[in-house]
Amino acid sequence: MIKSVLIFNQLGKPRLIKFYTQLDTHTQQQILRSIHAQISKRPDTLCNFVENTQSLDNSNTRIIYRHYATLYFVFVTDLSESELGILDLIQVFVESLDRVFENVCELDLIFHFDEIHYVLSEVVSAGMVVETNLQEITRAVDEAKRHVKPEQETSRLNIGALRRGFV
Repeated sequence: MIKSVLIFNQLGKPRLIKFYTQLDTHTQQQILRSIHAQISKRPDTLCNFVENTQSLDNSNTRIIYRHYATLYFVFVTDLSESELGILDLIQVFVESLDRVFENVCELDLIFHFDEIHYVLSEVVSAGMVVETNLQEITRAVDEAKRHVKPEQETSRLNIGALRRGFV
């Protein structure tokens, strides 16, 4: 089971935090700092798995991550998940973000956090992998964008009409 998905930059600033188990905010921040401290010190020549991290919630967990440019994409899982499967899932998630944002960067994660969460929810739900097909993920995101945009445009029109005094 996937316990959490984290994206943070090289300085440890979180860009996405999603926990699939109930934890208080202080514990989440502690976990984020601990993972950043473990991963940021590792050279790129080492593997992308960190095992035996019992500090995360008193059970054996595995940290699986990929480092892309200035961002770390981290999945925290239990020991039953396949390391290579999760690495492939990280690749699918990043490629999905690339398709949605046309070459995703850290600013996209900051300013479009709602879309990032939506893409993640298409890939992982309740700690389980839901979809890995890139075409299906991007189709679902594009369809959701089409449904959201008309609502935003009508709200903008209503605000403009209110300003002019027509409503």
